[in-house]
Amino acid sequence: MKQPCSGVILAGGLSTRYGGENKALLRVGGIRILDRLFAVYTELFKEIIIVTNRPQEFLDWDALIVTDVFPVRSSLTGIHAGLFYARHPFAFFCACDTPFLKKEVVETVLDNLEPEVDLVIPQTAFGFEPLCAAYSQRCLKAAEEHIRQNKFKIQLALSEKRVKAIPEDILRKKDPEFHSFFNINSPEDLARAEQLAKNATVTEKTEYFIS
Repeated sequence: MKQPCSGVILAGGLSTRYGGENKALLRVGGIRILDRLFAVYTELFKEIIIVTNRPQEFLDWDALIVTDVFPVRSSLTGIHAGLFYARHPFAFFCACDTPFLKKEVVETVLDNLEPEVDLVIPQTAFGFEPLCAAYSQRCLKAAEEHIRQNKFKIQLALSEKRVKAIPEDILRKKDPEFHSFFNINSPEDLARAEQLAKNATVTEKTEYFIS
């Protein structure tokens, strides 16, 4: 890691397709998604932050638990909150419903951090991946200004910032199927995640915290 960086997990989604159920606590292959993410984060970050509006559900994890500064639920407000509370000049963000985040992909993002860069973000043929990216504290003001104007598109808020994109060919070397960017938005997605976990050809040696 070239620059000091906090690790932030956004866990403030509405989960409407799950009747309000906390997606971070869904199990994939018998392991809670949040535990999978922590297995990666604890190897990379000294400061881990969980942004959530349900803090009582995350007290068992060794992390700084914070809530949104603005009472509006969106990825941009979560990014704003994570940067607001982070003590390092950069913060890496992912969503709590991404069960297959690979350490190697995160390391690739972190290795591209530079003092003069505001955002390091993966880019594939499908577009940018703003919830597998690292943001500079310089993004905080721009995020706040857009939130106050009820504008919540991440790319629009940070369109004038200095962006370094990680190209697809580099990403494929670390995660050939881009499973790091797979997130669970529906029961169908969860079923697919279970199948992906079952069909994994390489056994993960990382120790998970299974309750």
